[in-house]
Amino acid sequence: MNRVTAPWVRTRLRTAPGAAVALALLVALTACLAAAFPRTLDRYTDAGLRRAVERVPVDESSVLVSAAPALGGSVDDAEDSVRPERLTGAYRSLLGIVERPLVVDEKRSSYGVRVTESLPTPEKWLPRPDGLPAEMVLAAQEGLAGHARLRSGRLPEAAGGRTTVSTAEAEAAVTEETARTLHIEVGSVIHVPGERDLTVRVTGIVAPTDPGSPYWSVESVLRAPSLRRTPGPMGASNPTYWVGGLLLAPEAGPALLGTARVSRYWHLATDPGTLHSRDLEGLRSAVASLESGPGLEQLHSTIGPLTDVTTGLDSAFTAYEELRGDIGPLIVVAASGAGTVAAVVLLMVGGLTAERRRAELALLRARGASLRGLMGRLLAETAVVAVPAGALGFGAALLALPGARPLPGLWAAAAVTAVACLALPLRAAAAHHAVRIHDGRRDVASVRPSRRRTVAELTVVALALGAVEILRRRGATEGAGGLVAMAPVLVGVIAALVLVRLYPLPLRGLARPARRLRGAVGPLALARAGRASHSAVLPLLALLTAFTVAAFGGSVLSGVADARDSAALLSVGADARVEADEALPSGLPDRLGRAAGAREVTEVGLDYEAKVQDGRQTLPLAAVDPADYAALAGRTGLGAFPAGELRRPDGAEGGSEDAVLPALASPAVAERLGGGAFQVLLADGSFATLRIVLVRDRTPAVYGDDFLVLDRAGLPAAAAPPNVVLLTGDGLDAGALHRAADGVGTVHLRSEERRTYVDSPLQSGAERIYTAAVAAGAGYAALALLLSLASAAPERAALLARLRTMGLTRAQGRRLLVLESLPQALPAALGGILTGWAAVRLLSPGIDLTTIAVSATTSPAGRAELSVDPWALAVPAVAVLVLAVGVAALQAWWSGRRTAVTELRAGDAR
Repeated sequence: MNRVTAPWVRTRLRTAPGAAVALALLVALTACLAAAFPRTLDRYTDAGLRRAVERVPVDESSVLVSAAPALGGSVDDAEDSVRPERLTGAYRSLLGIVERPLVVDEKRSSYGVRVTESLPTPEKWLPRPDGLPAEMVLAAQEGLAGHARLRSGRLPEAAGGRTTVSTAEAEAAVTEETARTLHIEVGSVIHVPGERDLTVRVTGIVAPTDPGSPYWSVESVLRAPSLRRTPGPMGASNPTYWVGGLLLAPEAGPALLGTARVSRYWHLATDPGTLHSRDLEGLRSAVASLESGPGLEQLHSTIGPLTDVTTGLDSAFTAYEELRGDIGPLIVVAASGAGTVAAVVLLMVGGLTAERRRAELALLRARGASLRGLMGRLLAETAVVAVPAGALGFGAALLALPGARPLPGLWAAAAVTAVACLALPLRAAAAHHAVRIHDGRRDVASVRPSRRRTVAELTVVALALGAVEILRRRGATEGAGGLVAMAPVLVGVIAALVLVRLYPLPLRGLARPARRLRGAVGPLALARAGRASHSAVLPLLALLTAFTVAAFGGSVLSGVADARDSAALLSVGADARVEADEALPSGLPDRLGRAAGAREVTEVGLDYEAKVQDGRQTLPLAAVDPADYAALAGRTGLGAFPAGELRRPDGAEGGSEDAVLPALASPAVAERLGGGAFQVLLADGSFATLRIVLVRDRTPAVYGDDFLVLDRAGLPAAAAPPNVVLLTGDGLDAGALHRAADGVGTVHLRSEERRTYVDSPLQSGAERIYTAAVAAGAGYAALALLLSLASAAPERAALLARLRTMGLTRAQGRRLLVLESLPQALPAALGGILTGWAAVRLLSPGIDLTTIAVSATTSPAGRAELSVDPWALAVPAVAVLVLAVGVAALQAWWSGRRTAVTELRAGDAR
């Protein structure tokens, strides 16, 4: 018995091929999901890092190495330092200095020589908007032919292939946009004055092959001219002038030395495909080395002592790390919940198999089989099925999600396979460690938990309570490691342990009174529920854990959606907003009201520069119709107030100077201005006297902490004409609103504003992971229930057959099976609702959803909190009841189609 033999394994597989196939499918699916999680997480986190780098300006997403020409030597040394050969050699050295995992994209990088400031040109034919001469930026940048297409003329060249500081003429190319805007043609001559005047002749017009690449975007004037304004006082009408770019031949670098101050530069663009979240620390170390570490020392020795390195990568990495640090713990919570449910189902499969084969295994032990030999055979039996299935699931995950690390997924699939292989042998070892001939009754109502089980359950409860308390105090962001990440699952475990303890009590208490009931179906169903195997309580653990995961995950998704809706509503003020700098046309509100989906239209006269306290302070002032605006505030929930308290007093129509108008203010404004009357200088120069009578934190018309709202009827007609229209309605059509606005003002939709809060793949990835976790938990819970019902199906079929021989009708048989399934499904459903609600309420103080909702640590609508989602509680509970009753009814119907003799023979065979 100590040696595992293949014939025994083959015999077992041939005896129960259906069970083997079912186990293989379960292991393959679970292994695939387990391996897919780390790979999906890798893809989302890597995409999030790349998005964080892409969001910063192009000149900050690369590493800029700049240095002056060689100093301290002769003019020849300075010329040699800016020639293409030396620049290319320095570029190759830079590529070797940059440390992995930071990788430079050579196709998107650039280097060359340029003037550090734009130089004015005397050419009067160049555009002069305000009479100021146009200025030019000259650059001798390597690789023009590979980054542009020639539209006309030819590319610039250096006369004789070599220039010096005394060169007086050079050739250049300009882009199509520069030529069109500045009226430059092939053959145009531009004089650039400096220490030595340089005459530049345009020989070609080019079109960038990739205008958004760093080659063209780092120094944007090389691609497109810029209209700049001269420095001056804020708000003054300062004159403007054009700045364009001239692209000289790379060999013309020495000619720039005589014009102005020049700089050698190397723009090292990062390769987005090599940015991985797992390498974040290495990336930050590589950037730090270039900025102020060993890399910078090598640059000083290779290029020059005054070499400077600037980049915005470190700030991009820091911002991403903060976002990942806030969202990551929530993802861990979701993964731990779904993983626990899957593990419970795998263990339950082993437990149900061991219970089904209890008599067989007990007989083997009674005939002399050793415990080690028995476990070896069971392990071989399950490994033959589970190992290939686990490998198949891992392979499916690799094919479905390419491009991620294979090792974490391999470990996850291996863990699933190991659980599947060990569940049956360990459960059998626990049940048959001692040789027994007869175990007696082992049903729910009679078996008493052992002391070891009691100690284990109390330990789990203590750990769960500790994890929940830590999560409430420290929050998910600070303490999501270890047990804290399992807090939602542990809440479900506590509830499952309590329910398992309480489950037999009503069955025992109702057994005796049920005997007095008329009819046999009710007492028999109750007795059958009490005589169910004690292992039937294992599905309760899977169900309640799945309920908790579904409630928590559904509440996370609901809280994120609510936070985005609230932030978008606060920013827009309604479902849509049309705003202009000047008064809106009189017919525009009616046109907007007729747009598809529009229900209510509210006009507002908004002045952002109203002055109070003798002009020392400005703040937004909204002139409204009190009735319409109060209705809008009530519908949106943004500072609802009674309309009557804001109405102008009698006699104040049209802006009476003696009238004091009531006003609604924010808390900050009310604190500064007090409760007395004060004057406000309006946009038309008139004054209004106000007194604050209402204080609200928010208001639809103004987004911010400072605002005043008053009755428009109390102001002169020209003081605050309507320039804002707020619309409410379901399914507003953005196109219809834009057409109705007809270019008058800007159109903002709440739905569009809501989409701006999702600007990182980390956010969308976290939401998808939570959705998948909820779906997986629900699926495994349903599977647990089906397995529990299926394990008892043969015995129930035989029971119905015996009872039909005694006169039981088919209708009574259906009622019997349905009533028998309710004592397990009904407590699970009710307990699941209560557990899910308790988990959300307990963990809400420690869960902050702000970052995952709006991609920032603060939200316009305040902290995004976890709130109970009724649908996440009700749907799983109803689904469990429907599934349990449906399976019982289906089994009764199917059994009714077969003859009693067939069922009895099948039952005897089993």
